Amino acid sequence: MSSLASLSLPLLRKLDPETAHEMAIDALMLGLSVPVKRPADDPALATRALGLRFSNPIGIAAGFDKNARAVRPLAQLGFGFVEAGTVTPRPQPGNPKPRLFRLEEDRAVINRMGFNNQGIDRFAVRLARLHRTLPSGRGGGAGAPVGANLGINKTGSDPERDYPALVGRVKPYVNYIVLNVSSPNTPGLRGLQDSARLKGILDAIAERHPERPPLLVKLAPDLEHDAVGPIVEAAIAGGAQGLIVSNTTLARPDSLRSVYRTESGGLSGRPLRSRAADMLKLVAQVAAGRMALVGCGGIESGADVLERIRLGADLVQVYSAFAYEGPALVSRLKREMLEIMRREGIETLDDIRGTALS
Repeated sequence: MSSLASLSLPLLRKLDPETAHEMAIDALMLGLSVPVKRPADDPALATRALGLRFSNPIGIAAGFDKNARAVRPLAQLGFGFVEAGTVTPRPQPGNPKPRLFRLEEDRAVINRMGFNNQGIDRFAVRLARLHRTLPSGRGGGAGAPVGANLGINKTGSDPERDYPALVGRVKPYVNYIVLNVSSPNTPGLRGLQDSARLKGILDAIAERHPERPPLLVKLAPDLEHDAVGPIVEAAIAGGAQGLIVSNTTLARPDSLRSVYRTESGGLSGRPLRSRAADMLKLVAQVAAGRMALVGCGGIESGADVLERIRLGADLVQVYSAFAYEGPALVSRLKREMLEIMRREGIETLDDIRGTALS
């Protein structure tokens, strides 16, 4: 099945990126390139985080399935977990097109989508349907843990009101919840990472929802280093259980070669790799084991996955590499991880977690 998807990738790349993305979601919903049975993972790849068991640590990042249309097919491909969203209280069209660009020479993507999505009502209905298919608890209908990534509308938003309301809509159906306060494409959103503002939002959620799934905060890779400590402490004090490090970057490395390198928006993919890894290391040193950490940004090989785990990550997420490579990426990453682990005598991921922090 993955070979069929790989053959179709050159055809999809002839389309504009956003059309190709929508066609990929449609194909997943139709079951194209999706195995009937989720592939079994080697026990060596299993890990625990956020009070959950993951058969492997590789998840699909938010942004791929904004409207929770393809959660089950993505899990069937073999992802260890699936994060849907970002979803906002009201539907919104996002920023004007074109707003998604392939930087093929750089194996990167620039997006300025602007939280285009169908809104929380339709999102929650889809999660509820998925939840009902198997009585095994939150996210059970997908075959892997499921997360919901939450954001605010571009206009008329009140974060201290909107984030708690969104949490209330998704909490019966998911294994974890993410607050997206770091997308560069919604004006003012990154200001919510300010430690005092973040603590206020988390306090508002805690007051409304004393019982809820684990809560994570997604951070930008462009934070000043001296801001990281206060943000981590605010997240812990506010009751968050984890951090995702990191979102897309506004930086433009000199190494970029594509004609699209000057487009505005968030850059993801290979050029983000070192910046995201450095930020993860800094966050892990500050967090000192008090929170679960998810590494994200520029991950495209099994060696990259193991590097992030050595830097303190419990889990990782991919996006751009999946957009370029398709379903074959998932099995390749796991195969490469196992090859390295066997060669180096690593029995479990716990054996190496955080070993590069000293």
